[in-house]
Parts: sequence; structure tokens; C-alpha cells
Amino acid sequence: MFGSTTQMLVRRSLLVLALVALAAAAMVGASFADGSGHAAGKSAPNNAKLVVYCATSVHDSGLMQDVVLPAYNTAHPGITVNPTYVGSGAAIQAARDGLADVIIVCSPPDEKQLLTDGVATLRLPFAYNYFTIVGPKGDPAKVAKAKSAADAFKRIAAYGAKLAAGKVAFVSRGDASGTNEKELQLWHAAGVTTSAATAPTGAWYITAAGGQLPCLQVTAEKGAYTLTDTATWLKNRSTLAPLVMTLPKKEDLKNQYSVLLLNQIMHDQVASTGAEWLAAWLVSYEGQQAIGAYGKSTYGQPLFFPNAFAISTRF
Repeated sequence: MFGSTTQMLVRRSLLVLALVALAAAAMVGASFADGSGHAAGKSAPNNAKLVVYCATSVHDSGLMQDVVLPAYNTAHPGITVNPTYVGSGAAIQAARDGLADVIIVCSPPDEKQLLTDGVATLRLPFAYNYFTIVGPKGDPAKVAKAKSAADAFKRIAAYGAKLAAGKVAFVSRGDASGTNEKELQLWHAAGVTTSAATAPTGAWYITAAGGQLPCLQVTAEKGAYTLTDTATWLKNRSTLAPLVMTLPKKEDLKNQYSVLLLNQIMHDQVASTGAEWLAAWLVSYEGQQAIGAYGKSTYGQPLFFPNAFAISTRF
């Protein structure tokens, strides 16, 4: 699961080299600022705290509070970690606005753009799980018979079109999160919408604010379907009756999580030291073991599959 020891050592060595390169780039950038090696008008970052913007699913699944934060706090007791849990889209915007020191997100296309724009200096994939569709018992849209996720969404739209007024077939997060972006892509792939940025129309389709868990709670209340990551579902399914998982694992529903380090030259207050320590732990052998073990004893399967050893430039 975790790759060979050699792969791990290579991964760790590459991370160290990358972090050294980032530090060197920051020093060069500072030198250009005033010619003396000190950035003119720059304020020093507060290295006693670390502001982390995270996708809501790493909170709703328990990964941050049960695994990542305890390990980080033990290793670095002098740093206070301030996590903020929002959709991936909002976390990426926080990075652009200079509000975050580091982000943990699951929206690869937006992450790639963040790198292209120079807002992020390094992206490290560290784990994945899958999206899945959950819905009412009895599966009235026959999602379980779908050959693909797009086919499942086509079935849900057809089911929704036949519902009586006031009935809901699908609940969306509608928050530009990685989950929401994936959902919109699937509506387009299903031929329900004309673009991957457009939501379906009709009374059968509604949105729920607040992140993945609130969306699931509204879905349960309405007896509808929704798209969710498997980690949040497994962690909370006992409280979400009468929902059941209706779609078996599909390869086109893989959900990749990454940690992104941010450009301290662009935003001088970024506490890069604490951010680099967090990234290093997430992709370390110890971190990967802890992530891969999380949930096994309770749910019979891990909530996340560590893959930091799979060095790849693909998004």
C-alpha cells in the first residue's frame, strides 16, 4: 500500500530538495526587492502559528482532528495550528488572497492553475479516496444499475423530472468545492447540462450550504441523492438514515487530496516554515502509515488511501 522503502526515501529526498529550492528562491526574491537581501517593506511572518485552509471533507471524515493535528502538535508544540474548513474553491481563493499559510484541497484542475499563476510553489499529492452517490433505500432512480457515474446522473435527472411538485431528487453543495465541481462535470457528461460549469434546472434540484456533512443531512431529510466523498460518508453514515450508498466504486470517481505550499514572495506573511513541516509529515513514511490506518479498525476499511509515493506530474 505504501510503496517500497526505496520509493519512500526517494519521495522524501525530493521533498527536501524542493523545500531547499523554495527557500533559495525566497532569498533571491528578497534580494531583488531592495538589493541587500532584505525585502523592502516586507513584514515578517508569524511562525508561532499556522493558518491551514482545508477541504471540509478532511474535517467531516475526522482525518485532521484525529490524525494530522495530534501528530503535528506533538512534533511542533510551539506552533498553534488554526484550521479553517471550507470547500476547496474557497480554500484556493484564500490562498490567492494571502489568507492561508498552506492549503489541503481536492480540486486538481484548480490546483494546477494555482501553480501556473505562481500563487502555489509546490503541490504534493498525499492521499485519495473516491466519490460515491448516496440516496434513499429502494433506489428509485436505479442508480445501482448504472454503468458509470455519468449514467447514474442521467438516471437521477430522469427520475427527478417525473417527481411531483415539492419533491427533491438531488441535493448539491453548490459551493465551488471539489465535490461540487465534480458533480457539475458529471451532469455535463450525462448530457443533462450544456457545460461543465452549469447546474441542472428544475425544482427537483436544490443546494445545501455548509459543506459535505450538512449537504448529506439535507439529503437524508429530503430522501434524495447526492454526491459525497466516501470518507465523510463512512464516518457519518450511522446518523444519516435512510440514506444508503447506491453506486459501487467507479474509477472515474477517484478523489485526490494534495497539500500546496504558497508563494512567500507574493504574500510575505506566509509562515512557510510551519507549512513545510506539515507538508513533510503528510508525505513522510510515518504520515502515510497513519493516514492509511485511519478508519480500518472502525469501518473495516481505510477512509483514505495514501499515495505520496506515487510521484507523478499528472492531475
